[in-house]
Amino acid sequence: MSASAMLLAGTAASAATPSPAEAAPQRDRDFGAVASIGERLANLRIEGRTGLGIETDAGVVDVSATARALGLTVPSDMDDLLQNGRGGEIAALIGALKGNPGAAKLVPAAELRFAPLVTRPEKIVCVGFNYRKHAEETDTAIPKAPPLFAKYNNALNSHHGRIKLPIEADTWFDYETELVIVFGRLCKNVSEADALDYVAGYATGNDFSARGLQNASSQFTAGKTADGFAPVGPWLGTPKRVPDPNKLKIKTVVNGEVRQDWTTEDMIYNCRTLIRYASRCMTLKPGDIMYTGTPQGVIWGQKATPPDQRRWLRAGDVVTSSLEGLGDLTVTLD
Repeated sequence: MSASAMLLAGTAASAATPSPAEAAPQRDRDFGAVASIGERLANLRIEGRTGLGIETDAGVVDVSATARALGLTVPSDMDDLLQNGRGGEIAALIGALKGNPGAAKLVPAAELRFAPLVTRPEKIVCVGFNYRKHAEETDTAIPKAPPLFAKYNNALNSHHGRIKLPIEADTWFDYETELVIVFGRLCKNVSEADALDYVAGYATGNDFSARGLQNASSQFTAGKTADGFAPVGPWLGTPKRVPDPNKLKIKTVVNGEVRQDWTTEDMIYNCRTLIRYASRCMTLKPGDIMYTGTPQGVIWGQKATPPDQRRWLRAGDVVTSSLEGLGDLTVTLD
C-alpha cells in the first residue's frame, strides 16, 4: 500500500472511531434539560477528581457514586453535562432518588470541596461598566453598546479558593461581584425575546481585577485574567430557580465589611440584551459563561482618595461575593 493510501486509510479509521463527545449521540442529547432541574448543582472535588453534586435537604449528593449504585449513567462533571447535552441523565437520577432517597451517596459535610463551576469553557465573556451607578463612580460615560472583554481558563477559581496576588505586576487589587450567565444551548443571532431560553443557569462570580494593569492601556485583558482572577460558583441555579435574573440582590463583603449591596435591576443592559448582543458578535456554546458587570462600591470608584493612597486588597484579605438564591462565593488572598 502506498504512503498516501495508508494515510487515507488511517484517516478513515480515525473518522470511524468517534471521540467520547462525538459518541454522545448514542445517548439522548437534550441541551435544554438542565434548565428545568429544580435543584442547585455544583462541580465538586471528590477523591482527586472533579464530579457533580446535587444539593438536597439531606446534603450534597455525589452524582457519580449514586449513579453507580443505581446502575445509571451520568456526566462526569459540569462541562460534560453542559457541553454534551446530558441534562436528561441528571433529571433521571433525581427522579430515581425521589422514589428511593436512601440510595443517595452523600458527600460528608467535612469533605465538601468545590471546584470552579466550569473548568474548560470555550469562552469566558465579560461585560464592563454595566451598572449605572458604577459608571458614575468611575466617571465613565454610559456605554453605547455593552463593552465586552475576555478572561481565560487559567483565571477560573472556586468557592473557598485562593488567589496568589501577582504583586510583581501590580498592587491595586479590587473585587467585582457579578451575576454569571451559564449557557446551555448553542446561541447565535438570538432575539431578546428568546435570549433566556439559551441559559442553563446562573452563578455568583467575582471579576477580580488588577486596576493598574487594567488602566495602563485601553485594553482590559492584562488586569483581568491573572491566575485565579475568575472565581465562579459554588452553585448553578437553573432558570426554574431564577425566573428573572434582573431581580436579584447582589453583595460583596471584605473582611466582614459590606462593600457592595445593590440589585441586578440596575444593569444598563439587562441579561436578555447582553445575550442578544454577544450572540451577534460570536457563537456562544454550551458551557460558556458570561460575567455581566458589577454595581457601585468597588475600590476603583473611591474618588475622594487618590488611587495611590487607597487601601487596595492585599494578602490575608477574605472576599465574599453573594447573589440572591445562588449562594456565597468566598476567596482568600495570598
